[in-house]
Amino acid sequence: MAVETTRWAILYCPKTGVFNSHKRWEKIQKVLDERQVQYDFVQSETADSVERLVKMMIQNGYKTIVIVGGDSALNDAVNCLMMEEKSVRDEIALGVIPNGVLNDFAKFWDFDDDKIEQTIDWLIKRRVRKIDLGCIRYTNKKGDKCHRYFLNCINIGLTADIMNLRRQTRRLFGSQTLSFLVSLFVMLFHRMEYKMKLKINSEVIERKVMTVCIGSGPGYGQTPNAVPYNGMLDVSMVYHPEVVQLIEGLWLLVAGRFLNHRSVHPYRTKEIEVEYAKKAIVGIDGRMMKTPVGSYRITVEQEVVNFLIPE
Repeated sequence: MAVETTRWAILYCPKTGVFNSHKRWEKIQKVLDERQVQYDFVQSETADSVERLVKMMIQNGYKTIVIVGGDSALNDAVNCLMMEEKSVRDEIALGVIPNGVLNDFAKFWDFDDDKIEQTIDWLIKRRVRKIDLGCIRYTNKKGDKCHRYFLNCINIGLTADIMNLRRQTRRLFGSQTLSFLVSLFVMLFHRMEYKMKLKINSEVIERKVMTVCIGSGPGYGQTPNAVPYNGMLDVSMVYHPEVVQLIEGLWLLVAGRFLNHRSVHPYRTKEIEVEYAKKAIVGIDGRMMKTPVGSYRITVEQEVVNFLIPE
């Protein structure tokens, strides 16, 4: 039996390592019921189940799919959508109620973790905007040609290492603050530079680099001027600063003035080729991906997903 076109499919992705996560869903459910929203709800068992569940929602004919989760869950959802034909994808709108460790893409649109009522009221209005996706095309260890889409950013090098380490320590310690402090301590003994060769526009860069962020979105503060609707990628490349400069850079990142740091070199492009980035971990929308083998290419695809935005 066909699903009503106004009925939402809601995928709830609980935060890992958080006790009483069901209370968050109870608050959301209460607001949905008060607004008389028609919806069907399913909870993801693991991070690996998100794509399978989103695919099931698409096959069942839902036209509004709302992810209650963070950047990684949204990443899984858009990659699932991009497996569909354009005619199918154009009929579906993707929405988000932020509920992750990292909610950078939701914050870009002013969706607030603590303002559930406001978020749901905005989603009900169904204001749709077509957004861009970045795409990394690479070869895996088996020699297969692969690709993966991203909403927010790709990190290569130190930042990807820190985010991966923070996720691991959070699983171990539970506390977000404790995991952050442990991650910072471990990074004191960690590799800080990576030999890279990249081509951005007509420029070839071959040198030691600390970290590179390629953003279709704000990139966790590293590509603050990037927007997911101009058909461009913003790139921030950071060379290894002195200790004092590193502290200054962290301050500017928190203050939202990251591009003002002398070690940050910004670019805007439609494509970036990475010929090599030796031993550098690659993170995509806050999650570590399997490190590509050999060279890889990062591009942008314009206006490919319908996203529900605020009023």
